[in-house]
Formats: sequence, C-alpha cells, structure tokens
Amino acid sequence: MKIGIPKETMVDEYRVSLLPVGAHLLVEDGHEVWVQAEAGSGSGYSDEEYRKAGARIVESADTIHAECELLLKVKEPQMTEVEHYAQSMIVFGYFHLAVSRPLVEACLEKNISALACETLGNPHGERPLLKPMSEVAGKMSIQEGAKCLERPMQGRGVLLGGVAGVAPANVLVLGAGVVGASAARVAAGLGANVTIMDINIERLRYLDEVMPDNVTTIYCDPHAVHHYALLADLIVGALLIPGARSPRLIDRAMLKEMKRGAVLVDVSIDQGGCFETSRRTSHHDPVYVVDDIVHYCVPNMPGAVGRTSTQAYCNATLPYIRKLAGLGLEVFLEHEAGVREALNIHGGKITHAGVASAFPDLPSLF
Repeated sequence: MKIGIPKETMVDEYRVSLLPVGAHLLVEDGHEVWVQAEAGSGSGYSDEEYRKAGARIVESADTIHAECELLLKVKEPQMTEVEHYAQSMIVFGYFHLAVSRPLVEACLEKNISALACETLGNPHGERPLLKPMSEVAGKMSIQEGAKCLERPMQGRGVLLGGVAGVAPANVLVLGAGVVGASAARVAAGLGANVTIMDINIERLRYLDEVMPDNVTTIYCDPHAVHHYALLADLIVGALLIPGARSPRLIDRAMLKEMKRGAVLVDVSIDQGGCFETSRRTSHHDPVYVVDDIVHYCVPNMPGAVGRTSTQAYCNATLPYIRKLAGLGLEVFLEHEAGVREALNIHGGKITHAGVASAFPDLPSLF
C-alpha cells in the first residue's frame, strides 16, 4: 500500500502523523511511505531521518493526495486539502466532523473513507487513540489557564497555588475523563483548590480514591454547575460525547455572575465547545474576553508541544496503522471490537451515529 504523510496545514500545528521509526517499520512490512518535505520539522524530525528510514520525500502534498491510497494525518483535513484528495482515498486522523458541515459534505463528495481517531474504540470501551492527546490537552489546560489568570492576560491576577497566608485559586473541571483527570491532577499538584464534576458516579468514586486531598468530586447537575462556577477562578471544559457535539453547560447569562477576570479553558472546542460563548482561537491569538471573562479556546492545544504530542500520538496509532495497511480496510474494521467505530464516512454516506445526528439531512446509514 502507498501511505502518504502530508505536512499539517492547520494554523500553529506542529505535529506529524508518523515518526521515522514508523516509516521504517511500514517499509519493512512491504509498503511505500511518501513523506512531504518538512512534514516532521515542527516536531524536530528531519527529511533525512525519514529518508534513512526508507521513506520517499516528495515536495508537494498534491502528489501525495493524488498517488497514495492511505493518508495519515493528525488534525482534521482543511478544506484546501480535501479539494485535492483522490476519490475513495482512506484518510486516518482526527476529524471532529460533528461541528463542520462543509467538511462532511466535502468528504462525502470525494467518497473518502474517514477513519477518525477520536471515535475508534477497543474491547474495553476506551478511546485508545484519543487518550494520549487528551492527557496532553488536560495538562496544558492548567498550564495555559494559570497563565491566563495573570493580569497582563486580563485575568484576575491570581496565582493558582496561592502562597503562605493567601488562599489558592478555585479550579472547576467539567468532565472526569482523561482530559478532566489530567487537568485536576496538575491543578492539585500546583496547590489549587480543585472541584471535578461528572455524571458517572463510578468514575467519581474512583477519582475520589486516587486524587489528592485538595480535589473534591461533585455530581454534575445544573444547580451544582451554577454554584461552583460562581466560585471558580478557572474553569476547564472537558466534556466528551464520542463523535457528537459537546453539551454546553455554561451559558452567557452565567458569565455575568462569575468573578471578573475568571478564565474559561474549553478543551472541548474541537467538538463545538461546552460554553455558549466559546469560539475557536489559535495559539497565535489564543484568548478573547466576553463580559470580563477570559476565554481560551484553542482546538489543537497539543500542537504547541509538537515533539511530545507527536511521540505520544504515534506510539498509540502505529499498531493500528500497520494493521490497517496490512489487512485492508474491511478486514481491519472487523479485527477487534470497537475499531469499526472509527469509520465516520464511507461509500458516500455518514457511518457514525454521532455525526449523523448532527446532520440528519445528509446521506447516512441511520
């Protein structure tokens, strides 16, 4: 199989979808690997490293899009990329289709098979390809949130962990999955007073046992969200419904009751965001203010730490990529429980229920 690695084109995206060692192993498996020049530079991997691994370096992404059967990406395809895709190509990466009708329509028109990392499951009900980037994003949410709390960033001027004689900041984490747990652990480690909320009692029970004493678990209902949001200096949105749009738990009316200069970090922004006032930003221009509340809504947070994120992403994806390339799409989708959930678009139809629910008028299997 011809496998293509284009350079990511999303603003401020520094990750690459395959490490040189991955190229080496795929070539050993009998496949061809075509890497666009400078595709790995943002993560610190040179063209020469890929060349030594047996990959072919090509100058243009258009060549890869036209010639390769399997395209490996990190972030969702940009519209300018999809225009050049060959018909019926397999594309493997994050898609977040439920929040982009134009991208869904373009993928349907190109008849691509969209394998979305964020919806791929395993026999244990986990999302193994979403987990590594969730860990990075969760940790970064506190790192970035703490910075946004500084007065030059229009925040409250609060140090997250406080100092002797001065109370620490209050941090509210909405969602107790991988993102939320990672965020809570880092915030607690910095000395903040942390509240983490979810509707999964068993998950809360587990976190209650393993988290430090300065982390409190609270069941997530509208009254509790309102109560703790008004106390918070920093709120991290970490909600996930695989493949579907994120629920919105904080509306604009609530902002007027919150502390002036409080910070919202919306890690769910790539699935539409969990705050009513969220809109996508970038690492270059990451924040904006609504009703004196600072919003940080960067959809590719892990892209800023490209080397760490690339290594974590590729460690998780390479075993699946090797199986996909070796078995072919149809056999790959059936080889393990949960893998078929990765297929979001195929044969000119939406094949994932979460995406179909967002666009009920588009062709689907549902």
